[in-house]
Amino acid sequence: MAAEMVAGGAKIMGFSVLNLHSLNPSSKSFLQCHFRNQRSKLPLSPIWFSFGKKGRGMMHLRKRVRASVMALTEEPLIECGAEEQGVALKVVALVTVRKKHMERMKEMTLHWLDAFNSPTKGGVVLQLVSTQLDPKTLEPKLSNEAVLDWSKTLETTADRITYKVEFMVVNFGVPGAITVNNKYQEEFFLESITFEGLVHFACNSWVQPEKVNTKKRIFFVNKAYLPCQTPEGLKELREKELMELRGDGTGLRIPSDRIYDYDTYNDLGDPDKGVEYARPTLGGRQNPHPRRCRTGRPPTKNDVEAESREHAVTPIYVPRDEALGESKQEAFNVGKLKGVLRNMVPFLTATISTKDDVIKEYSGIDNLYKDRPLPKIKSQDEFLKKLSLQNILGKIREPIEEIFKFEPPKVISGYTLSSLRDDEFGRQAVAGINPLTIQRLEVFPPISKLDPSIYGPQESAIKEEHIIHHLDGMSVQQALNENKLFILDYHDIYLPFLNRINALDDRKAYGTRTLFFLTTVGTLKPIAIELSLPPTDPNCPLKQVLTPSVDATTSWLWQLGKAHVCSNDAGVHQLIHHWLRTHACIEPFIIAAHRQLSGMHPIFKLLKPHMRYTLKINALARESLINAGGNIESFFTPGKYCMEISCAAYRDWWRFDLEGLPADLIRRGVAVPDTTKVHGLRLLIEDYPYANDGLLIWSSIESLVQTYVNYYYSDAEMIESDTELQAWYNESRSVGHADLCHASWWPTLSTPNDLTSILTTIIWTVSGQHAAVNFGQYPYGGFIPARPPLMRQLVPKEHDPVYVDFIEDPQAYFLSSLPSLLQATKFMAVIEIISAHSPDEEYLGERKDLSTWSGDTEIIEAFYRFSVEIRRIEKEIEKRNADTSRRNRCGAGISPYKLLIPSSGPGVTSKGIPNSITV
Repeated sequence: MAAEMVAGGAKIMGFSVLNLHSLNPSSKSFLQCHFRNQRSKLPLSPIWFSFGKKGRGMMHLRKRVRASVMALTEEPLIECGAEEQGVALKVVALVTVRKKHMERMKEMTLHWLDAFNSPTKGGVVLQLVSTQLDPKTLEPKLSNEAVLDWSKTLETTADRITYKVEFMVVNFGVPGAITVNNKYQEEFFLESITFEGLVHFACNSWVQPEKVNTKKRIFFVNKAYLPCQTPEGLKELREKELMELRGDGTGLRIPSDRIYDYDTYNDLGDPDKGVEYARPTLGGRQNPHPRRCRTGRPPTKNDVEAESREHAVTPIYVPRDEALGESKQEAFNVGKLKGVLRNMVPFLTATISTKDDVIKEYSGIDNLYKDRPLPKIKSQDEFLKKLSLQNILGKIREPIEEIFKFEPPKVISGYTLSSLRDDEFGRQAVAGINPLTIQRLEVFPPISKLDPSIYGPQESAIKEEHIIHHLDGMSVQQALNENKLFILDYHDIYLPFLNRINALDDRKAYGTRTLFFLTTVGTLKPIAIELSLPPTDPNCPLKQVLTPSVDATTSWLWQLGKAHVCSNDAGVHQLIHHWLRTHACIEPFIIAAHRQLSGMHPIFKLLKPHMRYTLKINALARESLINAGGNIESFFTPGKYCMEISCAAYRDWWRFDLEGLPADLIRRGVAVPDTTKVHGLRLLIEDYPYANDGLLIWSSIESLVQTYVNYYYSDAEMIESDTELQAWYNESRSVGHADLCHASWWPTLSTPNDLTSILTTIIWTVSGQHAAVNFGQYPYGGFIPARPPLMRQLVPKEHDPVYVDFIEDPQAYFLSSLPSLLQATKFMAVIEIISAHSPDEEYLGERKDLSTWSGDTEIIEAFYRFSVEIRRIEKEIEKRNADTSRRNRCGAGISPYKLLIPSSGPGVTSKGIPNSITV
């Protein structure tokens, strides 16, 4: 039945299958003699397949492998029992190498040089390592050294090339590892080594030339081993590989290295450029923060505690295998190019205009989108003619007249000219780009936790008379008791920084609180906004309360108040929920996994696709997003204090034990435990798209992880005795999260349930959680008046000098409070890039490494069930989005909630859950 289920899944999903029964009898006999799963009761499964789209990659490889083996030999690869007689046997391997698109001619030239200069010393030297020890030497049994010589091969057009290599073995036993020594002049990408019907090594790694790294690379067979189950012949290699990945914590890291280590974020500033570019170190007592991957760059000249920043042409170091794939890098480059071109017209406008800092009309923003004519600017045409656009535009496959325009954001129909409608303002709190802040109001008036001697009275200025007329006849206490009042509270996180923020040029902000009432149709209605400034006198707080409009003046004041709330929401979303909770807090777990978990460890194998690209993406963020003067500081209200706000949230609010979706919903009071409900929770906002869809994704991940963990760990003793597993978790906390390592809330790792919870939280964070807060940034934030990332003016009061200007032309005042047109287009260009999927994206429910569990049928079945469940969830979300009773998903001008739909095509699609943080 199990075999039928897997075979059926392979047929439905288009998986590639290698059937053991198609091999000759003697090869099959060898497997049955030598290759039984040493842990499982099951023999080695004949099924190798991939969860990739239609399994094309593995299917194509299978055809080439089988054809090649049949052409090479009609003899059995290894005769069962022959080794016991001391007979030397020939074993044929197929080695698949992936070529770089951009460097094929260079590689071909180097191959010719290799052949000309050292025809006998070149090549790639491979050697098989047995799982068994030689009883005489007590060393692992080794095959002969086999040489792969491609120097005379002129095939350079294919993405992948498969070469035949022959090994000789005597009394060898079961292959467990293979060593690789690159004697060529350049690195190459080793994709796989396959002994069809015998063993498969999924290498997927860059192999450096011997002149760069004299140590042989080690690749282990695709079989999971707990440390205590490691075959004798592989124990030393297992520890040796981990030691090489850890390094010694010293020296400058170079691009070819594969070393994973920790450091503080002491490289965001650039004090050698001037004091205005100096930034505090993130990590340590003053600014606690998770650690990042160490680069070893020297200190700056002006501050020995700050790490120098290399020139823009030199990328920040990440271990070599963490680099972006070529298709993803090309997609990034095209996105950047589009951004430059789309900023060209606003740049010319700002250069020519004498008042370049104000958007004068809504048409100035409206004309940025496609299907609108380009504005004509004096000298613009002459300037554009001088550009060599043919070369620049070669990679952008769009009509030239459309290149300078942005795609209209998908939710733009939900906006009015001036700002968000009240209903859309409330809807986005549960179905927008930041649905992670809304919480139930438990006490009225709201209470601050800040020191009253510094920040004034802790009680909010919102009184009953402000909201009583918006509660559908309820009293305030009744609304609290019936869970009808909710709040976006950005008071405590912003107020300590406001004096510094408001002293910056073109930055004005408040600490805000926004109250919502849950209507009978399940939508959130905003009923009051409080704007707070730090008091100059603790006894005289500077608080202002706005309520829904009753006339023209209060209507514009209400719009300005909502814009300030949206600006604060944008900052908290980007700095806390996006950067801190997903990117920064996950990096230590990834570094520790490579340092402490062997590639053979089942938990490493489970986590591997969920760690893809993240270290590189975070390095790129340090390079141009979160650095001094980078995009984050430029675009968001807190300016140069952005990352300090992240640190404050990490210190005062972040807890790993509450990062799981159910725990987070309970923490915010928007859900309560209820064992009668499907997910064990009852949502107090029933139509809460992020929570509704997220719980489906969370539960599917949890089910998969539970099955996986219980398969490898039958009891608590196995968890506690797993030295690699315990070292991974302990190092993630004590080193990667050193500033919080002594917190009492860290989960223990003592039982299979503990491990299931920890792994589910990590996988959810890098997949569903990150998708929910990332891929809607342009669709929800690409129309600046509706969601400004910064504000440049405060809300005017009657006695303010600017109040007269506001009364005379409130629209002009509103527009002048927004970012300038050039700031807006720069911001739009960046969020368009980071909202897009690349062509090589790997989505939740897809795995390309299923051969790892070729002997573990139960695990393969679990992955298959997970894939089927993800497809079912996708259909369920689409069904929900068409349900007209769900007012937060469906209605006139309402954009359906797609951010947690698992699959997607490339580009900005507003949906798709990658396996990992890939942007």
